[in-house]
Amino acid sequence: MPHAMMTLDDRPYPAREDLLTMFRETATEVVEKDFHHVVESSVISELAIDSLGMLEIIGSLERNLRIQIPDDSLTGLHTIRDLLDVVEKRASARAG
Repeated sequence: MPHAMMTLDDRPYPAREDLLTMFRETATEVVEKDFHHVVESSVISELAIDSLGMLEIIGSLERNLRIQIPDDSLTGLHTIRDLLDVVEKRASARAG
């Protein structure tokens, strides 16, 4: 069983590497395939995650980070870096 997700009590919002780790762990759990090799430059469409899987992963990140990501922010995402940029922006705005 994967270790517990970090909480936001220690800092205003998670560091970039923590966001990438959260994505890896969440994707691995949702899709039941190992995503620990994923890096920020990984192309989302090449990860073999269907749209429902991505929605589950994003929903889990939203719950864990206590943020809401508007649907229009999710259009045009090509890489994990693009996704983390959106998540980081929302998390920093929530903390701010």
